[in-house]
Amino acid sequence: MARIPNVFHFVFGLKPQTDPFHLAFYLCIESCWQVNRPDEIRFYYHYEPYGRYWELARRRVSPIPVPLNTWVDGFRYADAGLERYRYAHRSDVVRLERLLEHGGIYADIDTLFVNPFPAPLREKPFVLGRESHIVTSDSAAPQPSLCNAVIMAEPGAEFGRRWLAAMPEAFDGSWSNHSTLLPQRLSEQYPHLIHVEPRVTFYKHEWTREGIRTLLQGLDYDFEGVVSMHLWSHLWWSRRRRDVSFFHAGLMTEAHVSTVDTTYNVAARRFLPPPLARGQRLGWRMRELLHRRH
Repeated sequence: MARIPNVFHFVFGLKPQTDPFHLAFYLCIESCWQVNRPDEIRFYYHYEPYGRYWELARRRVSPIPVPLNTWVDGFRYADAGLERYRYAHRSDVVRLERLLEHGGIYADIDTLFVNPFPAPLREKPFVLGRESHIVTSDSAAPQPSLCNAVIMAEPGAEFGRRWLAAMPEAFDGSWSNHSTLLPQRLSEQYPHLIHVEPRVTFYKHEWTREGIRTLLQGLDYDFEGVVSMHLWSHLWWSRRRRDVSFFHAGLMTEAHVSTVDTTYNVAARRFLPPPLARGQRLGWRMRELLHRRH
């Protein structure tokens, strides 16, 4: 029997939901279901999503409410600009806690599953994927980094327990120190406790401007060795953010995914839901608007 069970974990809704559940998030859940045939998909939230795509995704998952009582909520951010990511830092804690409790595979909600996880990976006690080197505010030299957007773990995995225990001391309010640089340091101390996958498995297309352009506007048909795609959505999601990409979440529609050939769209379109008639679309739009007002 595999050490890592075929159970998937997602964390969402750790801040108030002001927009309907997005198509990309539905495609994450649906691709997980179709590609991996999980025994269960556990969906943790504090503020429940809403909208048509949530109603579709909800059929595939076990919705599980979680409280907002991690140690992150007591942290005072020196940079107010970083405080808007408190919800993501909460998720960094919740994902490890639940994964260690149950075992399985965690993935960010902006993931698309392309090919099944290779069986040998499920025999490892703990698995992370390599991402591109990063540069931090206190070091000009690029540093190796292990991304936490996909995590595989057996129940109670020792590497995960050490990571979770060390996280409060490493946490400085930044995006990476506790979440990607800390596991890299721990992997150097305890290499026998972790298996590190090459970048192509989970993160073939980097979080750089070129990588995101290839994902969302370019076309790479080569999915050999690619288990999943990570969209790095926090870098381009808002239409007001233009430093990395001019693409934004509002452009990612069913029509766009089904008709425009891009790396992401070509892989994602087989998971699209059946199209709605015009009257049905208008009905859902009105329901979502009413929900937002209340």
